[in-house]
Amino acid sequence: MSLIPIAVAVLVAYGIINWAVNLRYHVNEAKRSGLPYVVTPCSPFWLPWQVSHKLWVPIIKLFPKSWWDGWLEIMIPNFAYRTRHEWFDKLGESFLLASPGRLVMMTDNAETIRTITLKREQFPKWTAVYSILRQFGENVLTTEGSIWRMHRKVTSASFNERNAALVFREAIAQTQGMLRMWTGPTGTRTEPLKSLQRDTMKLALNIISYVGFGMRLLWPGEAHAAGTDPKIVKYGSHEPSDGHQLSFTDTMEILLHYLLLLLIIPRWILRLIPSEKVKKAVLSYDEYVSYMNELLDEKIEEARKGEHAEGMDLMGQLAKSCFGTDNKDATLTREEIIGNAFIMFVAGHETTANAIHFTIIYLATHPEAQRRMQKDIDDILGNQDPKDWDYDSLINPMTASMIGAAMYETLRLVPAVSEIPKKISPDADESFVMDGTRYVIPKDTGISLVTVSTHVNPRYWPTRPSKITPGKSNILDYDPTRWFQTKEKQDGQGSEVVAGADSEDFGGFQGSDINAQLFKPERGSYIPFSDGARSCLGRRIAVVEIIAALAVIFRSYSIELAVDEWATQEQVDKMSRDERARVYKKAQDKSLWTVGQASSRLTLNLHDGMHVPVRIAKRGEEKFVDWVDKE
Repeated sequence: MSLIPIAVAVLVAYGIINWAVNLRYHVNEAKRSGLPYVVTPCSPFWLPWQVSHKLWVPIIKLFPKSWWDGWLEIMIPNFAYRTRHEWFDKLGESFLLASPGRLVMMTDNAETIRTITLKREQFPKWTAVYSILRQFGENVLTTEGSIWRMHRKVTSASFNERNAALVFREAIAQTQGMLRMWTGPTGTRTEPLKSLQRDTMKLALNIISYVGFGMRLLWPGEAHAAGTDPKIVKYGSHEPSDGHQLSFTDTMEILLHYLLLLLIIPRWILRLIPSEKVKKAVLSYDEYVSYMNELLDEKIEEARKGEHAEGMDLMGQLAKSCFGTDNKDATLTREEIIGNAFIMFVAGHETTANAIHFTIIYLATHPEAQRRMQKDIDDILGNQDPKDWDYDSLINPMTASMIGAAMYETLRLVPAVSEIPKKISPDADESFVMDGTRYVIPKDTGISLVTVSTHVNPRYWPTRPSKITPGKSNILDYDPTRWFQTKEKQDGQGSEVVAGADSEDFGGFQGSDINAQLFKPERGSYIPFSDGARSCLGRRIAVVEIIAALAVIFRSYSIELAVDEWATQEQVDKMSRDERARVYKKAQDKSLWTVGQASSRLTLNLHDGMHVPVRIAKRGEEKFVDWVDKE
């Protein structure tokens, strides 16, 4: 008799028993915490489930609804963006998911969130969630403890107000380049823009490439001036440089397009797949590593000569701190420098690009907000040429205006990430107080700060009756004017002091993310850049970049939703105002539906070809947004 069936049966039995024992243990731990909990067959953060859930969900739904109704929805990736505050409204603002693999606490409570973010040692980063981002080397996002301190110290030096001013100037110049591409050589483009997401990605990539790495990337139709430094030409050229098969621009665009594929599947497997797209993706990976090593060699040489490139020069700063002649401290390896450069490229362009992209869509969908923002632009900037805009005198008035409010509202509804992963230290249980009650969470419990739910938790935000959903508040609606409701929701806020909070200066921008003249949410209720020591290093840079880009675009132009799905331009020209309003309402409804389909991969964005087509019009030549929704 073969022993194989017996061995298989023993392994299966062991797996089932182990699953049941671990599940029971975690359920008991959840009960001990005092928090509400939901029992799930596996953790929603388990990678095999995330990859294969589309296969299993239809099968699970074949069983009686009572078997899965209380847990399945919460297991599906992006549940929080789809359901917002609903699950927290049912279960409480902090609750646990108990599975055989581990406990995970979900929270959208501001008091809990600020305790977690301001006590880094007790609630460290859940770095296992970021393991795929170690492909190019350990970095400031994937490390913790003393190693993270070293990464943070080295990378934070470039994030200061002087460099924010440089970002402001470069964002102006690059946005003007994007506008030239949009309007065409004659400046009279009439066809809809279907590449808004891709174009804002390129805009942000061009900005971070120059101010962060000294690379001047070009828009289509542009060329480097005669006499430009060959190093700048090398990375900015539309043609591959010597020894390369792709230009640096093409390398980055392809790499970022296929990034999730490259991060999840080992490259040795990808190299075996006979697909031209996969081959192109692998080539972009190899080319990126080659370009980054060449750039690092150049920066090391500059550091040893005592030279310094213009701009933030993130790579140069890393090279100087690690290979400079006056360096005496423990430093990063080559691989870690390239790993940090990769994170700066991704975090430095995709998050800001998403904010610009969605803000443009929201303003086209809400013409009243667009008109008010343009009035503020006119009042603050007048007829000044954008190249003459002065950062020091303008940035505060701009962020305190409808420009800033529009940006803050976009980041409230569509933050870069829908959830921020933390965990309980593996050394000991931790407690926190929520609404006067103390809860004890077992050691090594995973934590998800659910950004997209916290940002619409009605206890923290000023609201009005919704103009979109009768009988509801506008908590889920895009309404930048809520940021001018400075008296509401603030008088009743309790103390925001966290006992035992981090007091060490970990570098980076130390000011508030929100202009002091606008509504100030309770700390912990608005975390588009996280908070505390692990908050986004480049948050000030991101705010400045977004503000500058929006001001340049809407100073001379308006953005309208394209209505081509329902009417041609010729038909629109012949319509009455009521007919135009009806057709634009269809475009508005479709736009809001499309934004609602966003999902998180690396960041929260539209995927799989989904887009909102828009049309650019010179101010004064609009067909819709100069009057639609006017009260």
